[in-house]
Amino acid sequence: MTATTADLHPPSADRLAALTSRVLATSGETVAAMSPVTGQPLGKVPVSSPDDVAEAFARARAAQAEWARVPVAERAEALLRLHDLVLNRQRDILDLVQWESGKTRRDAFEEMCDVALNARYYARTAHQHLLPTRRAGLFPFLTRTTELRHPKGVVGVIAPWNYPLTLAISDALPALVAGNAVVTKPATQTTLSALLAAELLTEAGVPEGLWQVVVGPGSRVGTAVLDHADYICFTGSTETGRQVARRCGERLIGCSLELGGKNPLLVLDDADLDRAAEGAVRGCFANAGQLCISIERLYVAASVYDDFVERFLDRVRSMRLALSFDFGSDMGSLISAEQLAVVTQHVEDAVAKGATVLAGGRHRPDIGPYYFEPTVLANVTPEMTCYRAETFGPVVSVYPVADDDEAVAAANDSVYGLNASVFSRDLARARAVAARLRAGTVNVNEAYVPAWGSIDSPMGGMGESGLGRRHGAEGLLKFTEAQTIAVQHVPVAPPGGLSYDTFARGMTVALRALRKMGRR
Repeated sequence: MTATTADLHPPSADRLAALTSRVLATSGETVAAMSPVTGQPLGKVPVSSPDDVAEAFARARAAQAEWARVPVAERAEALLRLHDLVLNRQRDILDLVQWESGKTRRDAFEEMCDVALNARYYARTAHQHLLPTRRAGLFPFLTRTTELRHPKGVVGVIAPWNYPLTLAISDALPALVAGNAVVTKPATQTTLSALLAAELLTEAGVPEGLWQVVVGPGSRVGTAVLDHADYICFTGSTETGRQVARRCGERLIGCSLELGGKNPLLVLDDADLDRAAEGAVRGCFANAGQLCISIERLYVAASVYDDFVERFLDRVRSMRLALSFDFGSDMGSLISAEQLAVVTQHVEDAVAKGATVLAGGRHRPDIGPYYFEPTVLANVTPEMTCYRAETFGPVVSVYPVADDDEAVAAANDSVYGLNASVFSRDLARARAVAARLRAGTVNVNEAYVPAWGSIDSPMGGMGESGLGRRHGAEGLLKFTEAQTIAVQHVPVAPPGGLSYDTFARGMTVALRALRKMGRR
């Protein structure tokens, strides 16, 4: 299935002008907003200077001082209004995300749902995390200890191109409800989606100055964000993540980093093979594989290997590739010529060194300029680039394994540890295998959606997949400073001329008594 762009209508010049007016930029430079749908520019986006970044932070700090005084319940209401706006305006949102990223309608819909889920979750739970909390004091009844949570100030969000709406806004929603301001630097390839997010926040009632958008190369604009922020939230490559962590360490500010992945999926010998094959297709080829938590390695029990591979290949070969602005396409385009070159090189390198292409393996310019077929490789060995390196495209390698132990060992043989998946009919067995995997999230009988969508639970990586967590309590509390206030009702000192020796013996008796009473 293919389609042409003849009947597709990109955003109008007026619409683009309204969005790009939100960029704080005085440099006079512009960058083209390229569309993978056509390989042509949608329009021009202003580029910010380091001075613009400094001004963005100054404006954000002024707005944050007022916002921090707004009650949590009122901040939460803004997130609920955003939730409704996203659902009500989904057609316009999905169109823009598709034009800018080249992904399918269903992948764009995932982004929209993610924003709504995060907005609702943090609106409903922020008070639990932010209200003053009583803590156990030094002495029962004599010490009253309270934990307070204060906003960090201005959070810098450096977002990637692969999920341009959700990664520009979802991580920052808990920062906002916690009382912070945000300066976001989206990837230059996908600035328009981030600007749409800013527009929606304004419509939801978030004060105009509280959310600033700056645009430009990471070497200039991204570095300036690192120099001014009170906390950094970064999603991107491991190499760049190291640079971000280094600068944050120099400035003694916190950061959360979601970085690369080479995520495994394990098919155990008792798995429902049809379900596993369908789940693997979703896990490997969502967003054309341009997803940090997508699957790039399949480890299949040898006793069911041939049967599984046959079912998997049948589904891969029947996938619908199309330039489609409805839900009729199964896989979209790569983002750019650069990404196409990486994917092509990984496949060609593997084939040249002896890998077997079981499905796909070709660039498809007849569909779109950067389309690459969903590709399945066998006989992939350690000397091949795609064996360990993240491809970040629609390429997966499949390997037979003797048993659960070999599958776990192979899955863990990676510097990354972001996401994993286990398929088995025996849920107790699957959970036991999942607990042995070195990954921040593990899905049972699905590839990535359940763990990602369980917003109440933390999500993030181990090893070179990053630091910190998004989602859950940690996804909000990382944007706050904890403060302890302890009120002591009697002095912590020997009373009325009592010697310290006697006081120490009395304290020792008291500590032993508290131990026996089970007190913390």
